[in-house]
Amino acid sequence: MTEELNTHFGLASREHLSSIVSLLVDDQFGAGREITGDELDERYVAAFAAIEADPNNELIVAEHDGSVVGTLQITYAPNLTHKGTTRATLEGVRVASSLRSSGIGTRMLNWAIERCQSRGCRLIQLTTDLERDDAMQFYRRLGFKHTHAGLKLWL
Repeated sequence: MTEELNTHFGLASREHLSSIVSLLVDDQFGAGREITGDELDERYVAAFAAIEADPNNELIVAEHDGSVVGTLQITYAPNLTHKGTTRATLEGVRVASSLRSSGIGTRMLNWAIERCQSRGCRLIQLTTDLERDDAMQFYRRLGFKHTHAGLKLWL
């Protein structure tokens, strides 16, 4: 079990990017769609620069003993629905496979929820692949409810 005091959550820096991409690959779905290698693909660098420059996007890392062991992205969006509620979308939630079920994911999501509340969000939404049974159970334990169906159109 990972000691809670040794895990730090905060904004990602460019120096974290390779480790974040490694976390995306360390996953049954990401292994086939992400790119790793000696050189970091420029598309990741460009995406990170866009996220970092946008005040409504935050890339978060969880660090334990000097290593990046978790990540997620938060996007804040003002909406007219629900009486003008600001909502947050969580994407790309990952914890290193060797540390899953250690409590880091729970602490990281609780930290993100508090961060969203501090930004005035009244709703947090996220998506996960329907084949991720463990992830669905995890999110439900944290209070998320399966209330909508999501659709994607790949361009």
